[in-house]
Amino acid sequence: MNQANAKPTWHATNGPQSMLERILICDYLLAKGYLMSELDQLPEPEAKKLMNEACLYASLKLAEIEARAKFQQKIAAPDLK
Repeated sequence: MNQANAKPTWHATNGPQSMLERILICDYLLAKGYLMSELDQLPEPEAKKLMNEACLYASLKLAEIEARAKFQQKIAAPDLK
């Protein structure tokens, strides 16, 4: 298959939060009525749009989780920074 015609492969990067990121992306897509495995069957612009939205959602959720964890640490140990 020609590289120019290849469909993109969607996956979260390997990192400490990659599994949670992937779960959040899948949850977003499911709420929109799609499975991650179905994205390659959609027209590329539509698939890209959905993945951009899902990645933004996951990123914001991860930031929220991190902020909550830091806030809870400050409450538990207010003298520590």
